[in-house]
Amino acid sequence: MASTPLGDYLRSRRALVSPQSAGLASSGLRRVQGLRREEVSLLAGMSVDYYVRLEQGRESNPSAQVLDALAAVLRLDEDGRLHLFRLAGLAPRPRSAVVTDRVDPNLLQLMDAWPDNPALVCNRAYDLLASNAIADALFGGYSGNMMELIFLEPRARRLYADWPTVAVNSVAGFRLGHGEAPDDPRVRAVLATLLERSEDFRRLWQRHDARGKTLETKRFVHPSVGELTLRMQAFDVRSAPGQELVVYHAEPGSSSAEALRLLGTLAATAAQEQASTP
Repeated sequence: MASTPLGDYLRSRRALVSPQSAGLASSGLRRVQGLRREEVSLLAGMSVDYYVRLEQGRESNPSAQVLDALAAVLRLDEDGRLHLFRLAGLAPRPRSAVVTDRVDPNLLQLMDAWPDNPALVCNRAYDLLASNAIADALFGGYSGNMMELIFLEPRARRLYADWPTVAVNSVAGFRLGHGEAPDDPRVRAVLATLLERSEDFRRLWQRHDARGKTLETKRFVHPSVGELTLRMQAFDVRSAPGQELVVYHAEPGSSSAEALRLLGTLAATAAQEQASTP
């Protein structure tokens, strides 16, 4: 059986949908996890043969109506639906596969004006393109690729209190970016490195989750200020498609907000000492 990105994604998604959630009666022992191919085709209103051809890569041009029906049956969210359409070649690709790594000076100026909000800019490959002083302090001066930090740097498992959750969400976000621009040379290079060097990444990549960053909470354990619980928001950089601005903030009046202020003070002091050193 041929393996294609579209077929792999369909198989992985139907394995996550239970017969009960799809309104089907479940009786007896089931040999497959989730829905059977016959059940997906029935619910989506297509022949079993046609759906099998989709999974096996023998049908590569499904219509938008077919994809909409499959997205509904497989309970895909908006990110998952977009990823499905991209894999089928029915979603627009970016005009340029290569994203500029130059960060707008005005954005850099804005980030530097946030002394209590760690902020960073990444490209599709999760290369860290820019960060403000408090973000540098939060991540210990790291300046490489954020995916490689999570999966290849041992200190990441100490920094992220909920490392397994961070790993799952990061791979899902990377998969979504890869689907948008699978020919981006930098994305392909990072993917190859992680597949070669990280067993955890390989395992999560095989799940085929595709999901963008959403408003979420992350817990950090910083060696200088202790535990911080921060809310994270991500924004597309309109002036540079493919770049993403990520901003962290703490609940006002919380111990995490106080820890962020202390971290900012430590970062400012370190910067002053470095500037005064001959």
